[in-house]
Amino acid sequence: MNASLAKTLTKVCVVTGSRAEYGLLRRVIKKIDLSDTLELQLVVTGMHLSPEFGYTIEEIISDDIKIHKRVEILLSSDSPEGTTKSMGLALIGFADAFKELKPDILLILGDRFEIFAVATAALIARIPIAHCHGGELTEGAFDDALRHSITKMSSLHFVAASEYAKRVHQLGEEKSRVINVGGLGVDAIKEITLISKEKLQEAIDFTFSEKNILVSFHAVTLDNTPSELQMRELLNALDKFPNIGIIFTLPNADTDGRKIISLIQKFCREHNNSQAYASLGQLKYLSCLKYVDAVVGNSSSGLLEAPSLQTHTINIGSRQKGRLRSPSIIDCEPKSKEIELALLKILNRVTDENNYEFINPYGNGGAAEQIVRHLENTDYKLLNQKFFVDLK
Repeated sequence: MNASLAKTLTKVCVVTGSRAEYGLLRRVIKKIDLSDTLELQLVVTGMHLSPEFGYTIEEIISDDIKIHKRVEILLSSDSPEGTTKSMGLALIGFADAFKELKPDILLILGDRFEIFAVATAALIARIPIAHCHGGELTEGAFDDALRHSITKMSSLHFVAASEYAKRVHQLGEEKSRVINVGGLGVDAIKEITLISKEKLQEAIDFTFSEKNILVSFHAVTLDNTPSELQMRELLNALDKFPNIGIIFTLPNADTDGRKIISLIQKFCREHNNSQAYASLGQLKYLSCLKYVDAVVGNSSSGLLEAPSLQTHTINIGSRQKGRLRSPSIIDCEPKSKEIELALLKILNRVTDENNYEFINPYGNGGAAEQIVRHLENTDYKLLNQKFFVDLK
């Protein structure tokens, strides 16, 4: 883009703070960067900048995408106090970042605490917000309240399903501002070329067994049963399967996340059929998801992406309660016996007939193209002033 045209571009600031979120936004970011009418401003924060969580900014750098700003916010604490203080650091850091970058619009995804702080800073700075994946439910985590709060701070909504669009309408948002584009996770699967099982084993230094599972379990911030106890129940169940290969992805920087990490690392030291990774990166993660017999835990990936790869999901506990799901997903309580029985069903293929139906309720792809097209054709000057629409 030549200098004379650059002055006319709309500045779209995209903020990413976690590996999973970047994996979903990656295609949107690249398409914004290639747009003739949009100028990308990429700000990296949160876990991306932490060696403890894999220093995943390196994945962004390897994608050859210019990073305009890095905002450090994480403390070496996963207590409620530490999380709250990290939100405070995010407010301070992004107040400065937005003053310097002066974006025309902010594009964010999801419901994490740092994204809530980013949205708050943008609201006060009178920067219109476009929010992806609003209207969803995750009743076992305080992310649920953060997501709905971000919806009310946002002026443009890119949702993943018609049911979620209805929920955003229910929150008083104008229908013209709510666009059902489908799930960005489906985009990732449609557009990426997975690596072979042989190359994957070499890349992650793990030899697959005859049967294998991918375990992704995150802190449950609103459940009455502490996350640590739920993780112990899961590990007790996995202890009954010494002959299956177990690949762990470590949890996010959430309240009590480090307690889960410690338990996983101890389990892996005592079980040579298992291995843990701070971050696999999107290509290796999706490739693992393709080749395992099931994904086990409470990650949204088991609902949003696994069905498109024809992989079963054992969804544990309340963290994803309320999300749309494929018939291929088995829900169970965070009790070792229930988890064990669910694993036996999957590993022995003793499932109900409809459990073989891999129907992804989040569409068939194309979300990134729709989002960028709407960003290119939106008059941002008209977005900030909103009207609450009452239900009739």
